[in-house]
Amino acid sequence: MEASKGYHLKTGVECEFFLLDPDTTKGVRWSDAMDTQAKPCYDAHALMRQYDVVTQLSESMESLGWGPYQMDHEDGNGQFEINWDFSDALNTADRVVFFKYMARSVAENYGLRATFMPKPFANITGNGSHMHMSLWKGDKDITGCDEASITDANHSLSSEGLDFLGGLLANAPGLAALSNPTVNSYKRLYAPTTASGATWSPNLVCWSGNNRTVMVRVPGSPRMELRVGDLAANPYLFAAGVAAAGLDSQAPPPPSDVNMYDHANPETMKAIARAKKLPSNLGDALKLFKDNAAMQSLGPELASSYYKLRQAHWEEFNAHLSTWEIQQYLDC
Repeated sequence: MEASKGYHLKTGVECEFFLLDPDTTKGVRWSDAMDTQAKPCYDAHALMRQYDVVTQLSESMESLGWGPYQMDHEDGNGQFEINWDFSDALNTADRVVFFKYMARSVAENYGLRATFMPKPFANITGNGSHMHMSLWKGDKDITGCDEASITDANHSLSSEGLDFLGGLLANAPGLAALSNPTVNSYKRLYAPTTASGATWSPNLVCWSGNNRTVMVRVPGSPRMELRVGDLAANPYLFAAGVAAAGLDSQAPPPPSDVNMYDHANPETMKAIARAKKLPSNLGDALKLFKDNAAMQSLGPELASSYYKLRQAHWEEFNAHLSTWEIQQYLDC
């Protein structure tokens, strides 16, 4: 698909994970009992208490030539993130698969358990897989425009970048079944406000400049960041879906240059009112995937097989009787 327009997609993925106590007989708990701050993002002390784990991960990636450049404690207690250099989309997908295996193995060596589950805790931030994207022709990044052409309307994107962004936004509801493929994924996307004050997982289809409250952020450098995905996603299908969505080129809506979490701001409420919403559960996401032409362009056999596989997962969940239902309805 990319070759048909002479484009090449490069990506970088932020892999978030929790380090847990492996003993789950008393419930799921993060491993560091001292990691208790209400707003723990970038907590250096909590990071250093897991120094051996993150250092081994970083040094392993360095030896593989991935170019790790940042590690931090994330917004949830017991949550971490390590970033490495962007590459072509296929190479990045390979690295995501190996990183998950590597993180679990290293964690086990230190008596811990690494999880990439989208929402393992109800009251704190979930695990995301933010994808940074840039569009290339040959050896040239064509995502951004020249400095003299930057306006509040384009936030530094070129005409090609804006067309790709427009396609990505228009097809985002259909893409959700690939970017957020589990029942648990939607508990992250539609989580109530967390202990830290934000979920950092937008469910409204909107974009802006360097604004982390929107679905697609366009920072100062020539790239876009899609903030909805999680690490339950197959990284190859996720990247292929992003490419298919973006190549369905169209003009994007105006940017939402407001804090989308600030419901006291009238301008925010206007932006919320005009934005489409992502599906709120896997069943609805699969219906939208099945009816989306850009997603079906991935190939009829792949699209049909994926739909059947995830639909069976959704039906298995619906057949499950939860403890919550027993507690709520036994005496109805």
